[in-house]
Amino acid sequence: MLLIAGLGNPGAAYARNRHNIGFMAVEAIAREFGFPPFRTRFQGHISDGSIAGVRAALLTPQTYMNESGQSVGEAMRFHKLDFGAVVVLHDELDLAPAKLRVKVGGGNAGHNGLRSITAHIGNDYKRVRLGIGHPGARELVMPFVLGDFAKAEMDWVGALCEAVATHAGLLAKGDDATFQNKVHLSMEAAGFET
Repeated sequence: MLLIAGLGNPGAAYARNRHNIGFMAVEAIAREFGFPPFRTRFQGHISDGSIAGVRAALLTPQTYMNESGQSVGEAMRFHKLDFGAVVVLHDELDLAPAKLRVKVGGGNAGHNGLRSITAHIGNDYKRVRLGIGHPGARELVMPFVLGDFAKAEMDWVGALCEAVATHAGLLAKGDDATFQNKVHLSMEAAGFET
């Protein structure tokens, strides 16, 4: 079984924030694979289903971003999962908009959601890094990530989330390199330079 957690902040006020692209991607996966409605559990919203024959739980923590690890840790312990079964989708300042990279472990690059998850479960989980770009100066980062995507950006955001969902079967089966490549090709085909 996999636990796939998308990171964001709860509530309608944050729904279109750059920080919430992890929520958006998980919701796209739920639609693509016909997951049942999310229910409240593990300090989050969770839905159980199957991705390309692999049992999976989709989780959107409803703690705030900087306490995401509480929710992820609770769900991981309940399902008796190890690090290799946890996948976290999150916004990434150090990647250009519409880019995606997959890695296991590594630093948290100042991301409070990742820092919290690492504090609760350790560092060796898989991260799907969804590029949102960088505002250019450190003091602009907080208002940037907590700001909404511009209307013009929503085209690539939607395309990226759909590409993640379309190819999530590869991610579920552990074929990270092919998943990353297929998402890249989907974004190119949709007219977004990656």
